[in-house]
Amino acid sequence: MYAQLPMAPEPSTPGNGVNGVALTILIVLFLIVTVMGFMASRWRRADSMESLDEWGLGGRSFGTWITWFLLGGDLYTAYTFVAVPAAMFGAGAVAGFFAVPYTILAYPIIFFFMSRLWSISHRHGYVTSADFVRGRYGSRSLSLAISITGFVALMPYIALQLVGIQAVLEVAGVGGSDNWLAKDLPLLIAFAVLAAYTYSSGLRAPAVIAFVKDILIYLVIIVAIIYLPSKVGGWSHIFDAVHAKTEVPPKPSKPGYGPAAPFVDTVGPKAQWAYVTLAFGSAMALFMYPHSITAVLSSKSRTTIRRNASILPAYSFVLALLALLGWVAIAAGTKPIGLDGKPNAQLVVPQLFEDQFPDWFTGVAFAAIAIGALVPAAIMSIAAANTFTRNIYKEWIRPNATPAEEAKVSKLTSLVVKLFALLFVFTMDKQNAINFQLLGGIWILQTFPAIVVGLYTRWLHRWALLAGWAVAMIYGTWQAYGIKSPATKHFGGSTDTIPVIGELGYIALTAFAINVIVSVVLTFVLRAAKAPEGVDETRKADYFVDSDDPRVQRYDADPYDGVPPDGKPA
Repeated sequence: MYAQLPMAPEPSTPGNGVNGVALTILIVLFLIVTVMGFMASRWRRADSMESLDEWGLGGRSFGTWITWFLLGGDLYTAYTFVAVPAAMFGAGAVAGFFAVPYTILAYPIIFFFMSRLWSISHRHGYVTSADFVRGRYGSRSLSLAISITGFVALMPYIALQLVGIQAVLEVAGVGGSDNWLAKDLPLLIAFAVLAAYTYSSGLRAPAVIAFVKDILIYLVIIVAIIYLPSKVGGWSHIFDAVHAKTEVPPKPSKPGYGPAAPFVDTVGPKAQWAYVTLAFGSAMALFMYPHSITAVLSSKSRTTIRRNASILPAYSFVLALLALLGWVAIAAGTKPIGLDGKPNAQLVVPQLFEDQFPDWFTGVAFAAIAIGALVPAAIMSIAAANTFTRNIYKEWIRPNATPAEEAKVSKLTSLVVKLFALLFVFTMDKQNAINFQLLGGIWILQTFPAIVVGLYTRWLHRWALLAGWAVAMIYGTWQAYGIKSPATKHFGGSTDTIPVIGELGYIALTAFAINVIVSVVLTFVLRAAKAPEGVDETRKADYFVDSDDPRVQRYDADPYDGVPPDGKPA
């Protein structure tokens, strides 16, 4: 049978020096998107970019397709294209393939919840989710808690985008010098370019570049998923090779570190709770991140959001194919070895492309991954900057800041955020970036009750929500701290035993359950004690308005200055 199979896979050949052709194509495509990034400020030119509506939300004017590319570029990051197949390659089905159902579960959240958030935000001029919480509950403290959670959770996420670029450059042979400046110079240049066009063009830059990014990603993955299986022996051989790996016992871990999880090709009975809770918890957390909400609020209508919920599943289809590349690499015998000579599963997809494709196509694939890092990094830095400016600077430091001052502070903050991410990558182990990103997922889910429940009812008391958030944050952080892995003694994973049930599950979802229980119980207590509930500035009809509603067209760009829009009562 095997004598009739197509050509055998070529052996992986890591560390062969600079791949000149691939690197040249990568640089050319990178330069093209750089020019597009700077030109984006002229696209749908506004009278002035000196407001968060224009710089931070692209004028709230993006239609269905732009929003589709922006949301896709927002949610499917370079790290997705590096980490998901790496998890399939290194750990197997549970760690890697749960990403597919979780992205599918996320789309009903967009359809039902995010369309309401769009309506209320456009009605009242909200730029962030913390703006909504401030207006809904009349609580500065709860709004601050939501904004800090989002801001902190985004930091390692941005850093991981730069790690994705590093992985591509490492496989391309760049960065092997012992001189730290020469080693990190390519990443410094990429950072400077990203910072410059984000500063000048705001959200318009990633919106334009997302077109190129997605075209490249779709092209590369479709070609790879058609060509590679035939080259390495067909899907039957791939699944046989993957199953054979399950019979290899895991390596013993170092003293003091956690045991290595066995490689699995199916979701066994003991892993089913972990798989399901990871999928549900991740889906609920996905649209609580500030960058996801920024993309949603930049669309021009409520209908645009709902249309996107129906066509975004195309990304899940691509994600499923992408995940399988991790198993293709197993059958192909890919050896993801870093320039330091150590195995690094994060390099497996770039290494697979370099081994199996001609250099010119490898360059296109490298560009797809690198540009796939730039788009979400830009959106994330803008979202973090908007959150700081609107919910910390204006709310607590400069209440009288004008829209122009807000835009200026947000631009500067976006530079600081990216600089912090760069320092994070240079000064800390990459494993720490991964660990903190996992911790960020646990944290961000704890904003769900205040944001999503608040879109439907104000029954939960603001102080109860704050207490539930605090307890869940402490519990989730404490549980994650105690997780060991073969690579680290703390924050080594995001699953642990679920109290009472006794099964392995996602820590974030357990913390969320505690969050809800505390919020509900304390709400009964606070209501019985007649504790002040704060002022709700929203009305029921506000949650259903669309772009053609006159109340949207006259939304208040500065909702905290005490002056109604047009000087007239709403």
